[in-house]
Amino acid sequence: MNSKYENLFSSFTLPNGTELKNRLIMAPMTNFSSNSDGTVTDAEVQYYARRSSGVSMVITACTYVTPNGKGFPGEFGADSDDMIPSLKKLAKGIKDQGAKAVLQIFHGGRMCPPHLVPNQDVVSASNIPAEGDDNPTPRALSESETEDIIKAFGDTTQRAIEAGFDGVEIHGANGYILQQFFSPHSNRREDRFGGTLEKRMTFPLEIVHEVNRVVKEHADSSFIVGYRFSPEEQETPGITMDDTLALVDNLANQELDYLHVSLMDYRSKPRRGVKDLNKSRIAYLLETINNRVPLIGVGSIYTADDAKNALDTGVPLLALGREIIIDPDWVQKLAEGKEEEIITELDTDKQKELVVPDPLWNIITNTPGWFPGIH
Repeated sequence: MNSKYENLFSSFTLPNGTELKNRLIMAPMTNFSSNSDGTVTDAEVQYYARRSSGVSMVITACTYVTPNGKGFPGEFGADSDDMIPSLKKLAKGIKDQGAKAVLQIFHGGRMCPPHLVPNQDVVSASNIPAEGDDNPTPRALSESETEDIIKAFGDTTQRAIEAGFDGVEIHGANGYILQQFFSPHSNRREDRFGGTLEKRMTFPLEIVHEVNRVVKEHADSSFIVGYRFSPEEQETPGITMDDTLALVDNLANQELDYLHVSLMDYRSKPRRGVKDLNKSRIAYLLETINNRVPLIGVGSIYTADDAKNALDTGVPLLALGREIIIDPDWVQKLAEGKEEEIITELDTDKQKELVVPDPLWNIITNTPGWFPGIH
């Protein structure tokens, strides 16, 4: 191994004492490839297994915690105990290759396509549709329904424990239901779940408390709990960088094992809400967290030097998303000093070799600009 990349391969101990063998993680990415009944397909298990031997931890695609939380076609479910055998297959496929398996738990809220949820009953914090054409107007959840969803996150965590996962990641990013409750765009409530910035934090924080309660009751201390968030929204009103720093400041005190920022580029800068718009979002986040909890950085890490530069920002852990689809052997190549052999553009003739399921492959290859090499 080239000595300048050694730090990427040093082990890292999470706050709960769990040791990760290196600083490289597979990012959660929707794959659209599950069965219509919400069970995991063999193609999905093979896709994950192919990418699980180099990284220290794999965070799965999101799984829905209630039937009305299904956000994507071909998304796998964890909304009932019937799903535990399916989840076991996925956890085993990852762990057999030597990586920690973390299940990302999720509810799509107003972003759910109506045809995927029972009675086309799309729900959210308030009856405000997402900006853009043809987005459904959601029904505002009652206070008791909101509490039921909080409990569902706990129930799904218990299923993850029973299925053999090493942890869960609470999906509070990318415009889904936790973010909808936190956002002044989508949350216009006047009960305990809305109004002030602090009240808009109630729903995500209660989910963290419920997940932690279930973990303490049903898992041992090595079970990992992480939280993913997006730093800002484009909408006005919407989440600003200073709103997120207030949330992150609170999350850093919640007995979490990591926070995970969702970014398209780890070098990105704030849009609004802070004094210095030339300072990176990562720098602001690290300053606010102040070593209380590890931060996972992600976004446009393709080459070995991209990874080194991202680690040099001060984040202790890096998640590889698109790059680990393009080159499933990325980590191994770097470890063996073969960084010159790392592939950074998708070869559209190598689907079988890359072990990418058909539905995911079709979306990637028909979305110009999403992956390097797809024009």
